[in-house]
Amino acid sequence: MKKFMLIYRADMQEAAKMGAQMTPEQVAEMNAAWMAWGGKVGKSLLDFGNPTMPTAFSKDTTVGGYSIIEAETAEKAHELLEGHPHLAMGGEIDIYEIIATPGM
Repeated sequence: MKKFMLIYRADMQEAAKMGAQMTPEQVAEMNAAWMAWGGKVGKSLLDFGNPTMPTAFSKDTTVGGYSIIEAETAEKAHELLEGHPHLAMGGEIDIYEIIATPGM
């Protein structure tokens, strides 16, 4: 099995505005959608990940978080994104295969 890092991308200023305007019920709904996706992916979800925050040294301010999944191929990893709540919110997800460091 191969490991893949999912990088969640969105306009972080818009996401912050949207988050500030969400009711507690909407936050609970969003969290439930993420947990439902995690449950669907099951053991293929190796690390649910966390949100990220750009630092003064960050050039890319569109990365909002990450997860790590396991799948046989990149295509299978892509299939695990079906119904993903980040996509439903209008975000984008980049998929990167995690490869072994040569010689280590």
